[in-house]
Amino acid sequence: MERLLFGTAGIPMAAKGTDTASGIRAVRQLVLDAMELEFVQSVNISKENAPKIKAAAEKENVVLTCHAPYYINLNAADAAKLEASKKRLIKAAEVAWLCGAKSVAFHPCYYLGISKEKAYEKVKQQLKMVVAELKNSGCGIWVRPETTGKRSQFGDLNEILRLCNEIEQVLPCIDYAHLHAREQKCNSYGEFNEILAAVEKELGKEVLRDMHIQIAGVRYSDKGELNHLTLKESDLNYAGIVASWKEFKIAGVVISESPNIEGDAMMLKKIYDR
Repeated sequence: MERLLFGTAGIPMAAKGTDTASGIRAVRQLVLDAMELEFVQSVNISKENAPKIKAAAEKENVVLTCHAPYYINLNAADAAKLEASKKRLIKAAEVAWLCGAKSVAFHPCYYLGISKEKAYEKVKQQLKMVVAELKNSGCGIWVRPETTGKRSQFGDLNEILRLCNEIEQVLPCIDYAHLHAREQKCNSYGEFNEILAAVEKELGKEVLRDMHIQIAGVRYSDKGELNHLTLKESDLNYAGIVASWKEFKIAGVVISESPNIEGDAMMLKKIYDR
């Protein structure tokens, strides 16, 4: 991509309607550039209606991304739950692709008492199957495992970058609130630079030109993330994050997951432009 775009996780609060097309129009009226389709409970757009969403986004020049359902566990011990998880991710990816979305983010799993390495191998195996099915159906969307916010969850930065290195059509979704909450660090300008340097080292400089980023304030305990906050309510050093984006000249999409989704998206864009 040519530049960094800022948008909302779902339909902006200022939208005049509750449908996706109204959300896309509101994003443009707010002078933002992107919106994430929130399939977090279920895939709420049909394949039949997806072309209408794509047309609305193209008309308003709004880039779409997607967040797949939370009910995905690629480390499930139960075979039926594992298969259902893959189907949810595949359905979200296919519908998002028909909507014109460029990538689909998802939370891979919890460790569930097994070693990190065993969990990694299982996630890798299952994600390879997901990508193979997407390729077979002609779905070229980028599949984006997300850095996660609890220590009990699979998804530290190294795990995510390793997956991206070993599976085609997989790139990272960097969630800054999660990285901060997971270890109660990743909150200085130097640490933010280390994150982007790791992406560049493991995946190449071109990936920095096509980032999928999520950001919000976060409340956390010693076990990790508790809930999202607005950026100003939290201790997240968002000014340092923006400075790091400038330093590495990244491009792609930044999605605000704040309780004030458009307010914080506009604030970040203003800081970035300034």
